[in-house]
Amino acid sequence: MDLVYFAVFVSVLIFVHEIGHFAWAKIFGVKVLMFSIGFGPKIIRIRGRETEYCIGLLPLGGFVRMLEENRQEPVWPEDKHRTFDAQPLYKRTIIVLAGPAMNLLFPVLLYLGVFAAQDDFAPPTVGVVLPNHAAVGKLIPGDRILEVDGKRVSTFAEVQRVVTKSPGKELRLSVFRNNEQLEVALTPEERTEERAFGILDRVGVIGVGPSRPAAVIGLRNPESPAYRAGLRTDDVVTEVRGMPVATFADLERLLAGNRGETVPVAYLRPARVAGSPEPLAGLSVYDSGLAALTPEAQGDTLADRTGIELGDLYLAEVVAESPEYVAGMREGDRLESIDHLTVTSWTMYEEIMGRLPLTKHDVEWTHRGEKQSGRFQLGVEVLTDEEASRATRAQFGAHNWAPRVPEKTVGRPPLLSYALPVALDETWDVIRFIAIGISKIAKGELGLSTIGGPITVYDVVVQQRQKGASYFLWALAVISINLGLINLLPIPVLDGGHLLFFGAEAIARRPIPLRVREVMSLFGLLALLLLMGLAVRNDLNRRWDVIHAQVHELLG
Repeated sequence: MDLVYFAVFVSVLIFVHEIGHFAWAKIFGVKVLMFSIGFGPKIIRIRGRETEYCIGLLPLGGFVRMLEENRQEPVWPEDKHRTFDAQPLYKRTIIVLAGPAMNLLFPVLLYLGVFAAQDDFAPPTVGVVLPNHAAVGKLIPGDRILEVDGKRVSTFAEVQRVVTKSPGKELRLSVFRNNEQLEVALTPEERTEERAFGILDRVGVIGVGPSRPAAVIGLRNPESPAYRAGLRTDDVVTEVRGMPVATFADLERLLAGNRGETVPVAYLRPARVAGSPEPLAGLSVYDSGLAALTPEAQGDTLADRTGIELGDLYLAEVVAESPEYVAGMREGDRLESIDHLTVTSWTMYEEIMGRLPLTKHDVEWTHRGEKQSGRFQLGVEVLTDEEASRATRAQFGAHNWAPRVPEKTVGRPPLLSYALPVALDETWDVIRFIAIGISKIAKGELGLSTIGGPITVYDVVVQQRQKGASYFLWALAVISINLGLINLLPIPVLDGGHLLFFGAEAIARRPIPLRVREVMSLFGLLALLLLMGLAVRNDLNRRWDVIHAQVHELLG
């Protein structure tokens, strides 16, 4: 079955490529003798009025044979104007360029289909505002964003897309808050994101998330009313006086006006399964309980009156023998500061620590109500690729537990206003990525061992097909772009080689001599065969252990 999917996969890409040549040849009146998908013996032949349509046994290529004066087929006088050679230079260029162009445009349709199939989107409601970002003081949890720069938005994804594309540019947001509509102006801060092959992208960030924190509490002071009532850090509050609690904002709202009145608080307490390696986030076993909470009469905030705060900064797990554990951190501790800078969210902690993973940091935390401190460097993971390029990634030994409560999803935004722009962006990103990769191979910055062949393509197809239809379409889009760009390489026998000849013809004001084209095409064919041989060798090297094991199993 995998071979059938692979054959269909490759045949679709070849068909898309060749239909570009075929369609424009027909549009310009060029006589097409044969349209073939696949090589080798023909398993299907259909004779049209002037074109023979074929499917070959081996689905690893295809061709469109047009009438040309330099081929063996006779050219009748009435067909001379219909030969490929008789066409003006711009028409021949369009016909040749149409194949790779179709491979580059086809993914737009595929991505469009993938995005159009998505039905559930997060609404444009602010769930969390991260500290030290542009949204602080401008947006608050619960804000519903209605418009961005006068353009209506119905999903959080649309807001995120505009913000990402607007680093350093002021945005005007129309926001619905407390039953009134407000205008908010903010400027996304510019961040540089490094992608593969050293690609640097400028993106905008405002520091908001789409889902609100769940009512997971943290207790810093063991003498607080909440602690005395029996509540503990990492408890999940579910009800206050019979009223349901889903988010921490709900908990704050229900206790906002309480000044000394005792209220019943229902909660769930996560229980670690004996021997489980999973942190709290991976648990599904809870003990239920009921506490009689009596907030203090004085105090402006929930933390002042009850001792309850969001559990975001509390440690749910500290890996034994990790740098954090050696420094003295334990489960239930609360982060306070890094390098003498007060930490206001777990995201801030990860950003600071992860930005310089090879640097020692001064960290302060609270352990059972007492301040403690330590100086340590995170563990790091060294990543080495096939070209021995090394990169380091921070390994956190301490983890929090801060689940979020997603908002009720909304339907897909209008196709043309969301899915099409996203499909175009995604296609461009892949084109840029593959083009830079090819350029680095040509410059010698990437080794030839990175080139993959048909076995690699087969592996990708099988892996993505097993994940589902959407992943299969993603793989189809990426390999289609790869095929289109490779065909544009200036190697004779490829489309890029023909375009190279056309460029020389435009400069010389006359066609390149047939003998010169034949000799160059022969060298181009040899280069292409060497490249294919190299790709197959790389495929075999990558899978040699698997192949050796399978052969050994067959031979006993």
